[in-house]
Parts: sequence; structure tokens; C-alpha cells
Amino acid sequence: MHTLSLFDTKQALLSKKFSSVELTKCFLERMEKYSNLNAYITVCAEQALAAAKQSDEKIASGNAGELEGIPLAIKDLFLTKGVRTTAGSKMLYNFIPPYESTVTQKLLDAGSVFLGKTNMDEFAMGSANITSYYGNVISPWDTVKKLVPGGSSGGSAAAVAGHLCVAATGSDTGGSIRQPAAFVGCVGLKPTYGRCSRYGMVAFASSLDQAGPLAKTVKDAAIFLKVISGYDDKDSTSANIPVPNFEEFAGKSVKGLKIGIPKEFRVDGMSDEIVECWNKGAEILKKAGAEVVDVSLPYSKYALPVYYIIAPAEASANLSRYDGVRYGYRAEGKSLNEMYENTRGEGFGEEVRRRILVGTYVLSAGYYDAYYMRALKIQKLIKQDFENAFKNVDVLLTPTTPTGAFAIGEEPKDPVTMYLNDVFTVTANIAGLPGMSVPVCLDKAGRPLGLQLIAPHFREDLLVQVGSVIETEANFPTLKEVR
Repeated sequence: MHTLSLFDTKQALLSKKFSSVELTKCFLERMEKYSNLNAYITVCAEQALAAAKQSDEKIASGNAGELEGIPLAIKDLFLTKGVRTTAGSKMLYNFIPPYESTVTQKLLDAGSVFLGKTNMDEFAMGSANITSYYGNVISPWDTVKKLVPGGSSGGSAAAVAGHLCVAATGSDTGGSIRQPAAFVGCVGLKPTYGRCSRYGMVAFASSLDQAGPLAKTVKDAAIFLKVISGYDDKDSTSANIPVPNFEEFAGKSVKGLKIGIPKEFRVDGMSDEIVECWNKGAEILKKAGAEVVDVSLPYSKYALPVYYIIAPAEASANLSRYDGVRYGYRAEGKSLNEMYENTRGEGFGEEVRRRILVGTYVLSAGYYDAYYMRALKIQKLIKQDFENAFKNVDVLLTPTTPTGAFAIGEEPKDPVTMYLNDVFTVTANIAGLPGMSVPVCLDKAGRPLGLQLIAPHFREDLLVQVGSVIETEANFPTLKEVR
């Protein structure tokens, strides 16, 4: 039962083929059996079983919610009332939130069961899930070579691919849902900025962060997205627009749609196997009746440097609240300033400290205009590129990552080279557009490769429509068991 999709799990629960308690126990046993993946930071066994029991009662009485009794994993970036939330950092090692994030509250209201909080790169800063204070996450595709699951939502991705949950929440600031989805062979969907509320999410870069699902299929992601979407008056960036029934678009024909291939996404260092995968996706859509055309996004080559100015700048401001005074970790010091310095020096990991320093630098006097303001101007040009492209095409098709997953220890030691993992994904965040990664094939080493779809603002329905066609025809060999 643990290998079923969210859609099939929902049908099985409603038809009483098994109970939510049985299913939850199954996942809890698997979580313990495969604890070597380090996918979870906090396991909520007692709460999960109690919630599953309530769900079985609701199903029996005919009062089932949209996700009634379905066991989910929650990225440890979403505040969960009464359950420890760490953001993968020592800084929040003992933080127990007094309130619930909007996204998780919507999932609870829909009847889902929370199995636990998944591991992640510290404060969502990373592309391999190797910056967490709570240790590296291992991809279920190869626990011997210890492949990385991607980041920052690596714990959620590993939990979905390893069948340690039915689906999971993730957050995406520069690719942190889509990139791990590509590395582990599952579906990752980053909605349009404002589609889902950010209330109760631990902030990294407020103008870029967006919640979204990691799931086994495109239809699963569509079902999940509908539940977590919608206006929230507690988030001033939340969009007050209708939420479609995204599930209805799964399996819909793509005949007549125009698919754009951005020529600027053919970058140096991209593997031949990624190019072959990209060509395969284009051929699938052609055969399905879509027209595939070349497009140009001339300013997209600046997206990565723009991202690594804007995101650290916002992180510098957002993380200034962690000072050892109000909550979280506190180190001792002989004076107030020394306490601040010791707390932030010991509480934050190397990658977080690096980004805070970069962000503080670009916001400082003498550099604000030269870096930050210039980055905002180029961001507008990048947005205009996409607006122009979408006048001629419906959806863009690109690789999700320049390579497949690498093993822990094989990652680039130069942080700038490491940042290139996000070269294809950051553009969607910079422009606030929805994007989705769909698994397509395996490389010669047996590692998953995914393709990314990018659509106009609030057209997640197109992602589901096109993504489901690629998914069906690609027939990706889903992982049956942890290796």
C-alpha cells in the first residue's frame, strides 16, 4: 500500500481497502527501517496514529475531507503548532511554534495525517541537502554511493521517492522543490508567487519563497496544490484569485499548444544525457500534437547572479531576528554584543553565514546601488523576457538540472560552482512564474533526470496538462524500493 499514488491511496481509503491507521503504521515502520536516509528530523508517531484514527471515523461517517487519512511529510520550514520546527538549523533546535502555518493548516483541515518534519538544507540554503545541522539526507536511489537528494527540500523528496510518505510539502526559493524532484525521480511543483500563503513559513528570501508539493505523479501534485492554494489575509503577498480544480487538467490533450525551447538554456557543462532527455521531452510533445518552437530569453543568462544578490540580501534582513534574545539558540557572552556574535557564529552554519555576509555586503552603503538596485533592474528585464515569450508560446520546456545527482563528497568545493545547480530553476523564481519538474528517464548510471515546464503567471493548469502527457509517454521507471 505504501507505493500507491495519492490519488489511488485516496480511493483505497474511501472504499475501505485498508484503514488510515494501517497505512500510517506502515509508513512509520518504513521510516524506522530506512532511518539511514535521514529524511526526517522529527517523527510524530503518536500524533499521526491519533489523527489516523480520527480520519477512519470521519470516513466511516461519510465526512471525509479532500485528503482524509492520507499520511504526509512536512518540510521542517513550516510552523506546526506544538511540534518542533528547526529549519534544519542549530539556531532553532528547541523552537516549538505556538501557531500553525496556513499551508499546514489547510492540509490538516483537509484531513491529512502528519508523519513528521523532514530534513532540509539549513534555512533552505543549499542544493544538495548537505548543509543541515541534523546531517546529510541520502537519496533512496543509491544508499551505497550515498547520492544526494538535491536541496533544499531534500528530506521531503527522499521521503516521497523512498515511499516514506504519500506526498510532502516543500518550499522553493530558487529551485528547492524542482531540483530535488529531478534528482530523486518524483514530481515537484513550484506555484506562481502568491498562489500559496507564506504565513508561518520560516523566511529565507521573502520575494522569492513559495510553498509547493512533492508527489509521485502529476495528478497527485495537482490534487495537493488545490488544497494548499488560496488567498490568505495574513499574507500581504497572497493573491486573491480563484483556485481552479487542477486535477481536471491531468491527461488533457496538448494538441494545438505551442511549446517553447529557450536557446539560452543550452549552457556549458550540461551533460549529453540531459540534452538527450530534453530532446525526448520535445519529441513526446510533438507526437502528442503540440508545436515545438525555439524562443529567446536574452536576459535569462543574468538570472543566477541576480538571484545570488537578491536572495542573500533578503536573507540578511530576515535572519537578523535570530539574535539569541527572544527564542532559539543562545550562546553566552561577557557583553550584549559578544552574546550576539557568539550566538550567530555558533547557531548558523557555514553556508548561512556566507549568504548573510554576501547579503549584508550588497545592502551596505556604497554597494547598494552598484549591486542590489542594479539586480532589481535586471530582474524586471528577465520578467519582460518571459512576458514576450508567452505572447508566442503556451509553456516553456527546459532541463531541470544541468546534471544528475552526485554522491556526497563529490559536490563542487567551490560554492559558486555549486550554485550552478540552480541555473535552470532560478529564472522562474526571479519572474514569479510557476514551474514543475517531471521525471523522464535515467542516465547511464541509473540516476533520475527530469525536465522542467514553466508557464505564465497562475497557469499551473498548463503545467498539469503538459506535464501529465510527458509523464504518461516517458513511462519513468519509478523506484520500487530503497536501494
